[in-house]
This record gives sequence, structure tokens and C-alpha cells, in this order.
Amino acid sequence: MKSLAYLILGIIGGFVVAHQVNRSQRGGAFFADLDEKMREFGDSIADAYKEREAELRASLESVTREAEDAIDRLSKD
Repeated sequence: MKSLAYLILGIIGGFVVAHQVNRSQRGGAFFADLDEKMREFGDSIADAYKEREAELRASLESVTREAEDAIDRLSKD
């Protein structure tokens, strides 16, 4: 329970310090730059996820077609 209290106090303290730093001109520029980098990172992750998902779907469709063709060939024999 004591650890949880320290964790909560640390989070609150971090927010207070970040808010105070953000009020200064350099702090605001720092957080704006950090925000931009985090958005770029998130966009990169999302793009990579979508690309990989498309690759996996294409692969799955290929395997499905091959399986259907094999079933058709076996049913004709």
C-alpha cells in the first residue's frame, strides 16, 4: 500500500513539475517538440501495423485459394 502511495505521489509530482516547465517559453517549445516527435512515432507504428496487416491478409488469401484449389482437385478425382 505504501508503494502505491509513492507511485501516486510521484505521478502527481511529475504532472506539477511538467506543468510548471510548460509555462516557460523554452519548456513550451520542449513539450511542443516532444509532442511532434511522439505523433510521428505513433504514425510510424500505425503505418507499419497497417502494412504488415495487408501483407498477412494477402498471404492468408493466397493460402486460402491454394487450399480451395486442392480441395476441388481432390473432389474431382
